[in-house]
Amino acid sequence: MLVLWLAIAGVAVLLDQLVKHWIVANLVVGQTQALMPKLMDLLYVRNYGAAWSILQGKTWFFYIVTTIATIVILYLLIRKKEVHPLFKISLSLLLGGALGNLIDRIHLGYVVDMFQLKFINFPIFNVADTFVTIGVILLFIDLIFLDKESI
Repeated sequence: MLVLWLAIAGVAVLLDQLVKHWIVANLVVGQTQALMPKLMDLLYVRNYGAAWSILQGKTWFFYIVTTIATIVILYLLIRKKEVHPLFKISLSLLLGGALGNLIDRIHLGYVVDMFQLKFINFPIFNVADTFVTIGVILLFIDLIFLDKESI
């Protein structure tokens, strides 16, 4: 089953990188394009930090955190056998999102972000961030409602 969980992570990375490639190829930095009027725009930005631009230029920190997170997630995917599949799906999405942004940091020195919510003041984010968020939500659902022995 490990192959399945790694495949989910791989699909998440692939989708993230494909969307980022499209953004870089079709928009210039700072350019906005309407996606869903009054809900969301595409806005190509280069993020040298994290959400709300915290930790700008601290790339080494993100390398360390992502490496530790990857090791922990892989350990849990391999060692935890008797858990609800939702736990493994959440870890796979977290892994895919983390690796998607890590690829940007290694390859570009920054993360490509593109989704800007119009109805709330929220950081511009990308597909990898979405997978991390969904992964965290699913992990909480699993830990609270399904399997209190996951970790």
